[in-house]
Amino acid sequence: MRLKSLVPVIYILFLMLPIYWLVAMSFKTTNEILSGFTLFPQTWTFANYIDIFTDPTWYWGYINSIIYVTINSVISITVALPAAYAFSRYSFVGDKHLFFWLLTNRMAPAAVFALPFFQLYSAVGLFDTHLAVALAHCLFNVPLAVWILEGFMSGVPKELDETAYVDGYSFPRFFMTIFLPAIKSGVGVAAFFCFMFSWVEMLLSKTLTAVEAKPIAAVMTRTASSAGYELGLLAAAGTLTIIPGAIVIYFVRNYIAKGFALGRV
Repeated sequence: MRLKSLVPVIYILFLMLPIYWLVAMSFKTTNEILSGFTLFPQTWTFANYIDIFTDPTWYWGYINSIIYVTINSVISITVALPAAYAFSRYSFVGDKHLFFWLLTNRMAPAAVFALPFFQLYSAVGLFDTHLAVALAHCLFNVPLAVWILEGFMSGVPKELDETAYVDGYSFPRFFMTIFLPAIKSGVGVAAFFCFMFSWVEMLLSKTLTAVEAKPIAAVMTRTASSAGYELGLLAAAGTLTIIPGAIVIYFVRNYIAKGFALGRV
């Protein structure tokens, strides 16, 4: 019995080791990191975090990322909800093929669309804006959100719709007051995955921005100097990058478990 309890503990500690190492490095100087192996910082320093919170380039990188990630998540869920409802409730010619086509967009690598998006947004004046990155990420997040939400919606009996219509509910009122609360777990799961993809994606966000909307993932590539990489600063930036994802996971952790149970995650 003790062995069964020990194995998952060791596994969790193994998974947490890279995170601990990243946090420990963030309190070290670059010279100490390069000088050799140390389990704990020999000389604790907060200079790396001070640099991030006092340099507009750094903290605006986080703000820019949060802005376009939020916009993308809202757009993706808003678009995916009616599409997923149609796939879960109606049968029409080519519905299976259309559903598969949506998923193929999610399977394509982001590099395939980088140049077309760059030329398109440059032509219409959207280059280096938060909306440009948010819309580009919708190409990947909308199919994923539709796929997840369709699974949750299919689990809701169609009799619920029919009963609401008999009771005199209009479709918007039924959808917002009855149906949406019934699939709130699916909305949470879909929003989580949209957030995480948009938060960690770097190729499109770096290609479609320059200065005004530059995300933190792109800013982190500027840690190289004539003396080499500023490893302590990079570790501090990486540590702060983990925090928004951890917060989102905390609030949707129960919904993610339901998503696994339904086989849609």
